[in-house]
Parts: sequence; C-alpha cells; structure tokens
Amino acid sequence: MRHALRSALAATIFAFAAGALAEPVEPVLAQARANRQPLLDTLKQLVEIESGSDDREGLDRISGGIAGKLKALGGEVEFIEPGADAYRMGDTPAKIGRMVKATFRGTGTKKILMIAHMDTVYRRGMLARQPFRVEGDKAYGLAIADDKQGVAAIIHIVAMLKALGFRDFGTLTVLINGDEEVSSPGARAQITKNGAEHDATLSFEATRVNSDKLSLATSGIGGVIIKVKGKASHSGSSPERGINALVELSNQILQTTDLSDPATGLKMNWTNAKAGSGSHNVIPESAEAFADVRVNQVADYDRIEREDTKTDIGWGHQIRSYVLDQSRIKDLRTNVESARTSWWTPSPKAAAPMPRSPRSRRATRWSSASACRASGRIRPRTSTFSCRASSRGCTLPRGSSWTCPKGKFLDLASATSAK
Repeated sequence: MRHALRSALAATIFAFAAGALAEPVEPVLAQARANRQPLLDTLKQLVEIESGSDDREGLDRISGGIAGKLKALGGEVEFIEPGADAYRMGDTPAKIGRMVKATFRGTGTKKILMIAHMDTVYRRGMLARQPFRVEGDKAYGLAIADDKQGVAAIIHIVAMLKALGFRDFGTLTVLINGDEEVSSPGARAQITKNGAEHDATLSFEATRVNSDKLSLATSGIGGVIIKVKGKASHSGSSPERGINALVELSNQILQTTDLSDPATGLKMNWTNAKAGSGSHNVIPESAEAFADVRVNQVADYDRIEREDTKTDIGWGHQIRSYVLDQSRIKDLRTNVESARTSWWTPSPKAAAPMPRSPRSRRATRWSSASACRASGRIRPRTSTFSCRASSRGCTLPRGSSWTCPKGKFLDLASATSAK
C-alpha cells in the first residue's frame, strides 16, 4: 500500500515536471491522501478477480473493469487483441489476454506512456485461500505487488491529475497488458510501438519490499535453447546401438554453467529440460534444454553469444560432440539457438531505457526525494536535495538528507541539466 501511494506521488510529480515549471507539491500530497481509500478499494476489486495469464475469462473481466474506470476519467479507451505478430513460445496461452489502452489528451507537447500488467502467475482457486486484506499500513492479496498495485496506482494518478486540473502534457497514454508473466508474447509489439511514440515511459512494476525506489530500467530478457538429436535404441537389449541425446545434453549444459557475470548483471541459468519419448526403456534420441538470460545492456547479448568459442557449443549452427567416442557420433548433432526479447527496437523516435549516467541519476533522485519529502518520510539513504537561491539549477549530490527552502520546488529539466 505504501509503495503504491509513493509511486503515485512520484509519477504525478514527474507529470507535473513535464511542464514549464513544477507546481508546489502540497496539492499533490493532498490529492494522494484523498485517494488513499479509493486506491485501496480499487486494489481490492482488482485482487478479487483471478486473472492468470492463461485465464482468458478472468482477463476479460478484469480488463473490462479497468477500461470502465479509465473511461469514467475521460480517456479514449480501446481493447487491443494480440495479432498475428504474437511471439509464441512454449508457455504462450492458446488465447492471449487482450490489452487495455486509454488516451488522455492535454494542452502541452510531451507524450507520457504509463504501463502495467493485469495478469498473474496464480492458478484459479488460490484466491479463496489468500483473500485480500488490510493490516495496519499494509495490504495483502494475490498479485497485489505484481502488478495490481501498478494498475491501481495508474488509475488514481490519472484521477489525481484530473482533480488537480493539470493538463500540461500532450498525450498521457495508459497501456495495460494481460500477458506479461509469460514474456508479453502478444503485447510486446504494441509496447515497442508506443514506447517509440512517447517521450517518456513509466513502468509501474513494483520494487522489492526492501528497496523502495525509482528504477531507471529493468533487465532485458532472452533465452538459449539447446536441441540434441541422437539415435534411439532399446536400453535393455541393445543400448550400445543408441546415441544418448540426454547424456550429450548434460555435457553441453555443464560447459555453460559459468557464463553469468554478477558484476555486470549478466545472468544465464538453465531452467527447463526434457528428453526422450517418455518410455523408460528407450535410449532417448532427442533432448533439449532452455536457459533464461538476463542482461542490463544490449551488448551483453552479443557477449554471451561469443562465449561459444570457449566451449563446444556453436550458436545458430550444428556441432559435433566430444563427450562420446568419435566413432559413434556420426549421427549425433547439437543445435543451439539464442532468442532475444527486446521491446526497444531502432526507429527514428525510439529510445532505449534510460542509461545510467550522472544526468539520469539526478533526475531519478530528484523525483524520489520529492516524493519522499511529500510523504513525510526521510529515508537514511535518500540523496541530498538542495536548491540554490541564485539559480534555477538543482544539485543532488550523494548524502543522507535533503534541504530546500519552503516552497522552492524546481522543474525536472533544471534538475537534469545541473552540472
């Protein structure tokens, strides 16, 4: 609950900063307080609709409710069904959940996109065992953090901006998808397209409980698949006539267990494998495994693909194995495929997630410190927030507290351009 309220504060401050000057934050804080119970009511409504990624009926129900709330706030609302360009994978549902898109038009020039997702990892029936509840300053419930708080926060940010009469943006777009937990096979094209068309994209995925913060970007996702083709034979009467694909798969996996690099955020971990036809008495003629890959920069995709020079693995082509006797491997082949998941494709207006830099850090710390001050919480590790009377510039050096004359709130452009 606290995370959702602070997210609403920070995002609303960011929207205000898209104008010429940031308005004093006190009216925003007043609206945040006024929306506290309505946000909890919305959160309860969302949690009480089971909406697993493969539950199309539940996804239709929750998307209908979200669309109704956004339409009531004045948005131009539409449902977007995944098209033929859906990127289908092994766990992609037969019928992917639809997206909800709402467009709010303002009087300014900047275009802001807010994204979240309404699908969950939970199976239907689990809600009865873990119902929504509020205890003290915390709310509990299935998928409350990932990501129904994000959906609720967006709805009430729009409500706050409407109540404040703030329209100094060109376009404020809301895009809620129903397939994020299965890698957004149907929504990724829309997210890419809309991301390229907007000046800023704010994702309302929750932070970890122990790291209440604004993030510049999240990891890119990719995958590696190894497919091994061997030769089947009876495991009891003539195992020597077979070529065991499972043994070869194990060999290749063992050669690639050290490709992760914690220092750069590069992670590659084998997560799924299968072999054979299901018969316990047959040497498996086929086997395959899948590895989950996470990167913090696009260059790491190339880096992990180059690591094939250190092993027997060849990317995108077939190779021979050296784990078996050379005289017995003529029919065995191993094929390795790599698949990248990238929502940020090159285009004249597209931009990758904001890179880490002195400027981007100042922008993030400024928004975070402003929201922190507005909520009355000064966290020990919040960066110093200081404003100089002689200049519109705003400096944000590292520190443990903020200092700012009452009423001196500066715009985001000044904060990010400070030297």
